[in-house]
Amino acid sequence: MLSPQATSGPGDRELEPVVQAVEARLQALGQALLARDSSAVEQSASDLHRALTQAVDAFSQAARRGRVPPALRQRLVSATGQVAAQRESLARATAALDRAMDVLMPRTQDVVYSGQPGSATYGNGPRGGLIRA
Repeated sequence: MLSPQATSGPGDRELEPVVQAVEARLQALGQALLARDSSAVEQSASDLHRALTQAVDAFSQAARRGRVPPALRQRLVSATGQVAAQRESLARATAALDRAMDVLMPRTQDVVYSGQPGSATYGNGPRGGLIRA
């Protein structure tokens, strides 16, 4: 049986580190989300974005040379799918939070701002630029 070094080609040596970086950043983002650490989520998301950008560049260059190993391509596709799943999960959580906030603190729909200072009324008299509809 051949060792991994004997079966790996130039594409593997160039692309393995960038795929590992994406996977590591994706794992860090997942941990930050689980910990509900907003600053870590922000940092991890930024790091993941950079790692994905570098991976896309590296894979594009390797593809032009015809050196994209299928196994590494599949790992990057899998990581990209995980990013999409996390984004969807975060969007659902954000929507749920927005709905909860609307229940707890309903937005008032009856306040309108006037374009002319002093022309608005509130009840029977002028009030700055506010109109109660």
